[in-house]
This record gives sequence, structure tokens and C-alpha cells, in this order.
Amino acid sequence: MWYSAPRDSAPRGGAAGTIGAMSGLSFELSDEQDAFRRSVRELVEDKIAPRAAEIDETDEYPWDIDEVMVKNGFTGVSYPEEYGGAGGGAVEMCLLTEEISRWSAGVALILAVNKLGAIPVLLAGTEEQKRRVSEGITNGTHRMSYCLTEPGSGSDAAAMRSRAVNDGDGWVLNGSKRFITNAGASDLYTYFAVTDPDAPKGKNITCFLVEKEMEGFSLGRKEDKMGIRGSPTREVILDNVRVSEANVIGEVNKGFQVAMRTLDFSRPTVAAQALGIAQGAFDLAVAYCRERRQFDKPISAFQGMQFMFADMAMSIETSRFAVYKAATAIDEDAPDVSYWAAIAKAYASDTAMSVTTDCVQALGGYGYIKEYPVERMMRDAKITQIYEGTNQIQRVVIARSIFGK
Repeated sequence: MWYSAPRDSAPRGGAAGTIGAMSGLSFELSDEQDAFRRSVRELVEDKIAPRAAEIDETDEYPWDIDEVMVKNGFTGVSYPEEYGGAGGGAVEMCLLTEEISRWSAGVALILAVNKLGAIPVLLAGTEEQKRRVSEGITNGTHRMSYCLTEPGSGSDAAAMRSRAVNDGDGWVLNGSKRFITNAGASDLYTYFAVTDPDAPKGKNITCFLVEKEMEGFSLGRKEDKMGIRGSPTREVILDNVRVSEANVIGEVNKGFQVAMRTLDFSRPTVAAQALGIAQGAFDLAVAYCRERRQFDKPISAFQGMQFMFADMAMSIETSRFAVYKAATAIDEDAPDVSYWAAIAKAYASDTAMSVTTDCVQALGGYGYIKEYPVERMMRDAKITQIYEGTNQIQRVVIARSIFGK
């Protein structure tokens, strides 16, 4: 029988149980994982929470917080120790992302997008590439972005128009990528381009490691986004950018498979971000409803409000099960990672949107003004239903797992 771990003893606004890693049917965090989670929460509440509103308002990349992450060793979480990382796996990465996202989903992307950009290298790169990326991200030398989406290809990623031509002395890349998270802050980019235009769609794409200092590399405008502010989103443009064979990640014409596997591995992290957003909004709304009085009693005493929060709690806790089930599937190299990753991403992000909307409602007029963080959390929640594959695409992935292609 499945069961939940004891509720977290750390102060929270509401029923925030800790459902941890699942090995077999165990849902509890190890002592080491629980200590790690607590250390992250302490840092978040000390350093990130006081800056969250300002980061959202200015929409500037928080280099000071980035530095704090490096100094505390969080940038190395989930990177292999043999390549200079701090160790840990997908479960630890999700714990880290969830805790940061309780206060700032934009800040959580500092670490999440580094990992997204690095996954293709960790999956298919050379030993030298893996060491360069893992050590560089861990010590703060490098930051990474993942370049797949184009102006004309979003969900249909294999329809990309970026091209790479081998001229005998290396590869020449041309094209542009759209909505690239942390572009500008990053100095390394995993960039996907068509290398054989005559081959079947999806079997003609190669992954390259591109550096911002390369001649012909440029950035488009910075997007003015509704949410996840403080995390820059820009277009990446390559104009006759020359890279060597050493910059090819994996096999030539096998890059699309790497891209899809990367999304399988990164979707639980997005799900953890959504979970953290939902939990953060929930905690704040619970605390507010305990204090806010109407008709001579706290509004938490009204059954309509109680049922609303009961529904939110059920969705949040179910999301937590899904997130850590998917993360454990990655850590255990399970064959059904795609299935669990899609479930976690779709369910947790739908939950985040629903919960944050209800939390704004629970705060009434106060929920609609920026003095209270729940409106920011509602804005942040929306993107989790869109990036790393829209939730419509997640349902396609799930259905294919059930019925086959």
C-alpha cells in the first residue's frame, strides 16, 4: 500500500507533507535528503524570499543570488562527482527546485536551466565535454541554455530550420532559436540544427555546443514576460558560426533523439517548479485566512473556504507524489521515464495554475495587488503549463504510452 511520510515539522502555513523519494514503495526522504531540503529552505527564506518581489519588479537577472548558489554548492547538485559535480540525482534536483520555487520561480530557473542545457552533454557528450560542463557549472564558470524552439517550430520541434554544414574544417551554423531561457546570462548553449536536409524528418538533426564568444553569435531582444521575471528570455541567432568537431554532442544526425530524451529528464524539474509555486501560494493563503476576519470570525472557519483549501491540498499532495515518482524513475533508469515525466509535468503545472488562482480568490482584493505575492505566483504558474512541451503535448505522450504510436 502506498503511504505518505510524516508531515514536515518545519513551520509552514498549511498541510505541507513531505513525500520523498520512491524506491519501490518507500515514500520517505533519506536523512541526508531531508537535511539537504532543510538547508535549501533556510537559504531561500534568508536570501531569496526578501528579494523575490524586487526581482520580479525589475526583471533583472539576480547575479547576487547566482553567486550565493555557487558559494553554497547548489549549482553542483545532480552533476556527477566524477566530472566535478556535487553528486545527487533527479530527486535532489527536484527538492532544490521545489524549495526555491516556493518563493521565486524565476530564481529556480538559474539552476534548472543550467541543468537543461547540460543534459544533452551528460547524455551523449564526450568525457571532456561532460567534465567541462559539470565542473564549470558547479564552480560558477559556466552557465548554460538549451536551444530547441524556433519561430516556426515549437511543439513540432523536428521541423526546425536551423542548418549546420560540414565544410571539411568543421561545421558552419546558421539559424535562430526563440524563447531561450537565460539567454544572455548563459555563455554555453546546446544548439540543435539540421545536418542532412535530405534525410527523414527527425533523423537529420545534430546537437552542438556553442559559445557566446564565437564570431557570428548574437542575441535578439529580451522578452517582456508575464511571469518568471528575473530570468531573461531572448532569441539566439547564429550567422555563419563556425564550430569544430569537438563541439558536436553525440552522433551526427542523432540529435533529435537527444533532444527528446533531454525533455524527459527535465520535465520532472518543471513539475517540481510548479509544485513549489503551488505550495508557496497555498502556505501564504492559509496564513492569511487564519488572520483575516469577517462576520466576527476568521474566514478559515467558513465551510466554503475550508472545502476550497481541502481541494487545493489534495491536488498539491498528489502532485508531490507524481513529481518524486518521476524523479525516482530517472534515478533508477526506469524504462517508463517518458510516461511518468509527462504525468508529473502536466498534473503539477495544472495544479499550480488552479491553486494559485484559488489563492488569489481567497485573498480577495488583496490577492489582486502586488503587495501580496500570490498574484506573482499566479503569473509564474502559467508558464509551467507551456514550456518543456505544452500540457497538450504531455497528454499525447501519455496516450502513446498507453496505446502505442
